Amino acid sequence: MGLLGELLLLPLAPVRGTSWVLRQVVTEAERQYYDPSAIQRELSALERQLDAGEIDEAEFDRREDELLDRLEKRNPAP
Repeated sequence: MGLLGELLLLPLAPVRGTSWVLRQVVTEAERQYYDPSAIQRELSALERQLDAGEIDEAEFDRREDELLDRLEKRNPAP
């Protein structure tokens, strides 16, 4: 794009910049959400809660399934 095109698009620069920042934030949030080590830590904490009697077996199973689903979505089977 030439200089004229850049000048015409200059008023949109804040919108384009904000859009880029939002894409970066979403990408990082998804990376952290699906990070296998973070999921493993959450599974360990969940098991400790079950052992301590803080949650019941049904709650444990429901939350464990959610965590395992996240892990599977990050690393789909071949």
